[in-house]
Amino acid sequence: MSVQIDAKGTRKPFVNGPAGGTSEEKVGAFDNYISYYGRYTLDLKAQTVTHHLEDSSEPNWRGVNNVRWFEFQGNDRLLLIPREDGKGGVIDRKNATFKLLWERIK
Repeated sequence: MSVQIDAKGTRKPFVNGPAGGTSEEKVGAFDNYISYYGRYTLDLKAQTVTHHLEDSSEPNWRGVNNVRWFEFQGNDRLLLIPREDGKGGVIDRKNATFKLLWERIK
């Protein structure tokens, strides 16, 4: 599995073309972009998916297991809700404020 996210939706082209970004432009682009890849496993009983991050644009995420609850919404939408708070605790599913909605593009 591979994930590419424009986190804030504000990425702008580099003024001097793809290879000509200034240091500030590169920092801005990196700050708004998240990517990772690896394997995944499903726990149907717990309704969770775990992304086993092999590597990431965030170096500290290498080797991390990212656990999320999942809900299918029709045939083309998948809602992912973080299960962990990043501090060793578990978020109550009903009180989670951060959610990812993945939609199949036709």
